[in-house]
Amino acid sequence: MPSVPDAPASAPFDPASATIAVVTYNRSGLLTRLLESISNMEPKPGHLVIVDNASTDDTTDVVESFRDGIGTEIVYRRLDTNTGGSGGFSEGMRIAYELGSTWIWLMDDDVEVMPDGLARMGAWAPRFKSIQGRRYDYDGSEFYWQYRIAESMAIPIPFAPAGFDDSGYKVMNSGCFEGMFIHRDIVAQIGLPDPRFFIYWDDQMYGWLASRETTAVIVDEFVLRRTREIRQWDMGIRHMNASSDAYRYYIMRNRGHMKQYYRALGVYQPVLFGLGTALTFGKELIRLLFVEHTVRGTSNLFRGLRDGRKIAKDATWKPMPPLAVSAPTDH
Repeated sequence: MPSVPDAPASAPFDPASATIAVVTYNRSGLLTRLLESISNMEPKPGHLVIVDNASTDDTTDVVESFRDGIGTEIVYRRLDTNTGGSGGFSEGMRIAYELGSTWIWLMDDDVEVMPDGLARMGAWAPRFKSIQGRRYDYDGSEFYWQYRIAESMAIPIPFAPAGFDDSGYKVMNSGCFEGMFIHRDIVAQIGLPDPRFFIYWDDQMYGWLASRETTAVIVDEFVLRRTREIRQWDMGIRHMNASSDAYRYYIMRNRGHMKQYYRALGVYQPVLFGLGTALTFGKELIRLLFVEHTVRGTSNLFRGLRDGRKIAKDATWKPMPPLAVSAPTDH
């Protein structure tokens, strides 16, 4: 893992160099709240990219209603089909990169931004190139985010220390598209998020790839608030959210893509990675029992395992390619 840089800070952060990239799907009410929060935010980014995963509600009308009054340029891209969060964030990152953005701030449509959110993230921009902020949960509590993974098993470490010291940051080796703030130089090196994941593991993988190129950090700055209530099991130290059949399928299927990435980068350890897969399966069974209070849904886990094995055996599989080398910036 790269060491924390001791080099002098670079030039001050320019908010106009940043783009917020949002992925949305059939949640125009939630998107409205997010866009209202961006309207009230100071400073504002240079661009706002909204990727619409083929919504069938009034999302387009909502976006157009904000175009003249939000205070930043909106780039709206409505996809022909639903590509999942993975495909949406890949497209959003691509558009932001091609706009020339120095910084790209990713988020879902079920959050709102704190009024000084961009300023808080930008304060860390002279020091780091992959930054994760914190968020409040729906009820206003402090959300605990699993910022470290056990690399050999490719699973989160659920009880990594939550507290921060006086530095105000902690080094991480994971990522979350609900608030990832990343420099274009890192995007150029590791490429776009992989749309093949559709949902789940895509942001952990992308954050891990970023941490191999730069010192990635989570900072003690609350910059987002979730605006959608999700059924949870309160475990004291952390929460376990309710899931869905689709999530259960992709959680297991996408272990195949992860295995391929690990092989391509020369870090694959079969026994430990297999243990990570078994623990993931067990966690989903616990989720079914204690959060959703049912045993139905296990068939989706087994289908995911089956299809993941097919992906892992695909000799034609290649990782996402790097982008063209980014020109040096002063931001």
